[in-house]
Amino acid sequence: MRTIRSRVTTESEGIRLDAFLAQESGETRSRVQNLIERGCVRLNGTVPKKAGVKLAAGDEAELALPDPEPLEAVPVQMEVPIVYEDADIVVVNKPRALVVHPAAGHAQDTLVNALLFACDDLSGIGGKLRPGIVHRLDKDTTGLLVVAKNDEAHVSLSQQIAVHSAGRVYWALVEGRMKEESGTVCAPIARSPKDRKKMAVAPGGKDATTHWRVLRQFEKTALIECRLVTGRTHQIRVHMASLHHPVCGDPIYGFAKSAAGACPLMLHARQLHIRHPRTGEEMNFTAEPPQDFQTVLERQR
Repeated sequence: MRTIRSRVTTESEGIRLDAFLAQESGETRSRVQNLIERGCVRLNGTVPKKAGVKLAAGDEAELALPDPEPLEAVPVQMEVPIVYEDADIVVVNKPRALVVHPAAGHAQDTLVNALLFACDDLSGIGGKLRPGIVHRLDKDTTGLLVVAKNDEAHVSLSQQIAVHSAGRVYWALVEGRMKEESGTVCAPIARSPKDRKKMAVAPGGKDATTHWRVLRQFEKTALIECRLVTGRTHQIRVHMASLHHPVCGDPIYGFAKSAAGACPLMLHARQLHIRHPRTGEEMNFTAEPPQDFQTVLERQR
């Protein structure tokens, strides 16, 4: 990692932080903005809240440039629970804390790295860092995910998700007592204007629809089933938080102190329904929540 430290002179006073660091480092402004979002920048010793903050003479800016990431994912031998595999697709039961594809800070410890080692090939449509990836799960969300092993399968699965014929059912433990037995959230989701690392219900965002129903109401929490119509980033987490029933254990959208007690993110992709991309056969998969999820559920009873 290379660190660039610069002091603002009177000639640069009033310039935006991202523009200043771009000219000091030689990086593009969009690259600097991304690094600011990732927490790689300090302004007078603290993390700035936004890239457009105006600088004053004497301000000290520090930019930490991460080491270059690999240009393509590499095979790595790792344990990954494969539920089903054939020549066209592989369905996995993703464990907690596993990132789906290589990204900043996760170059060789992702699901893609593991599948490149375990499988003969993955579709190239997703690019060199995301081969075969049709849909994703957050790092701490567990459960079922389908990956394409060739481009034909990738196109078919992507179309099924786009026209909502693929079915994805999640279990979530949420905060509080639900007033209704079921409901639907139709609310657009976009990046939060207040915090670029978060998503939010916002006018002008991408359409997002989540159907939910209560499976079990506990004293201070509820186990619900969520059926996705769309698949936006953090969709269930954002939608349930908008109802004031955030997912228990959610460090971004949840309560500082969960009614469920200390717990991991209580969100699990339990069921997956697809048509096989080659044969058209209807395929249904089910994976029970991991032990840590079930342990928290037991505490609620």
